[in-house]
Amino acid sequence: MTIAKWCVLAACLLPIASVALAKIKAARLSRKNGGYDNNNPREWEAKLTGWQQRANAAQANGFEALPLFIAGVVFAQMAQADQGRIDLLAMAFVGIRVAYVAAYLANQGNLRSLIWFAGVGVSVALLAMGS
Repeated sequence: MTIAKWCVLAACLLPIASVALAKIKAARLSRKNGGYDNNNPREWEAKLTGWQQRANAAQANGFEALPLFIAGVVFAQMAQADQGRIDLLAMAFVGIRVAYVAAYLANQGNLRSLIWFAGVGVSVALLAMGS
């Protein structure tokens, strides 16, 4: 399996890790005291505030970013583009997404937006390699 394919897996797991941060803090609390409620997860999610709310938002954005990235990797590999470059861009995407989550958690909106654009740029570069 190529590095890029491992990066696709990592990118798919990153949103889950993002929301896990919010849930871990809530795991110490009972449901009555604001702990995670697996029976009503959307209701629990709607009550989040602060960094936990941002971790949940980072999860949603992580899933939104996946289709373009995955398509870029698949199309670049189907076109038999330079695998080393595909791998490098895929690793960059994962690093960018980790930085994105960190900026989201730190409540750095402008930085987060710049990082988001970098991720889109990497995905578009991968797509361009597939043409």
